[in-house]
Amino acid sequence: QVQLVESGGGLVQPGGSLELSCTVSGSIFTLNVMGWYRQVPGTERELVARANTGGEIRYADSVKGRFRISRDNAMNTVYLQMNSLKPEDTAVYYCNTVGYGADFRPFDSWGQGIQVTVSS
Repeated sequence: QVQLVESGGGLVQPGGSLELSCTVSGSIFTLNVMGWYRQVPGTERELVARANTGGEIRYADSVKGRFRISRDNAMNTVYLQMNSLKPEDTAVYYCNTVGYGADFRPFDSWGQGIQVTVSS
């Protein structure tokens, strides 16, 4: 119903910065929530940050003050600016959106995931 395309991952040194972006396309009526999760092999996927259409933003404690989520609603895009990166931020990052399609059916969709590696 909707497709999510992520970009911006890669390898960065500790203390560096990266910006992830995720654009949603398809049959969209509304994107109520857009956010980012991450997963390390052998562990559960965890919330990094999410933002809803009402302006409410939630961050994981581990990224507060270092990461910033933002939305461009006109472009159906969500960004994750990651600063002061640490080796423990290394993970596959997944974009997620919850909303309604043009047929008013709800969806909860994920991107394919993008690798972020923080290493010297």
